[in-house]
Amino acid sequence: MLKDMHIVITGAAGTLGKAAAEKAREYGARVTGLDIQDLDALPHTDSYQRLDLLDRDATLACFRQLGHVDALLNIAGGFAMGDEAADPDSQQWQQMFRLNVETMRNATMGAVPLMQAQGSGAIVNIGALGALSGQGGMSAYCCAKGSVMKLTESLADELRTQNINVNAVLPSIIDTPPNREGMPDADFSSWVSPHDLAEVICFLASSAARAVHGALLPVRGLS
Repeated sequence: MLKDMHIVITGAAGTLGKAAAEKAREYGARVTGLDIQDLDALPHTDSYQRLDLLDRDATLACFRQLGHVDALLNIAGGFAMGDEAADPDSQQWQQMFRLNVETMRNATMGAVPLMQAQGSGAIVNIGALGALSGQGGMSAYCCAKGSVMKLTESLADELRTQNINVNAVLPSIIDTPPNREGMPDADFSSWVSPHDLAEVICFLASSAARAVHGALLPVRGLS
């Protein structure tokens, strides 16, 4: 499905990033992982680069160096909850927009010119099913992921005539170690497996999804 494609994954050192890299390699892709963590290498990647995606100049330079990108998987992001929307001391608003929106925008700015030059490409973003409506104690996260989803739709409208697909998956709770630690009494079997979510992401990155533009695809497992 992804044979001989060059897939770039942001947030590659995280649980979902690793699962996406593994799945992409299974489908025959060459995978470059990008993450702020300082690692020598990652399993299931052909190359790995330490990169602060909040540094726009460094991110653009990184993509210029990559030269050719068939698909960008914008997996880098973060989650926080607990602060109220009217709390004047909350730092979550800035934090959530930086981690979820700015990282995506900077990577996209790096990838799109390459895709335009080569005449094809795909971008897959990570929205959130829970951010389709506002949630108490989660205003910053919901607003940030809401922006990711609207940016996905706007980019898709701008780029679809250039043979570039832009879509997003909207997972419910992903079965990751931090989520299990934070919700130890939950029914983990109802959560979304990272490998199942990676399967959907790889489909959207493939030529099989060439007719899909601006989709916000729910991936909710049994939750």
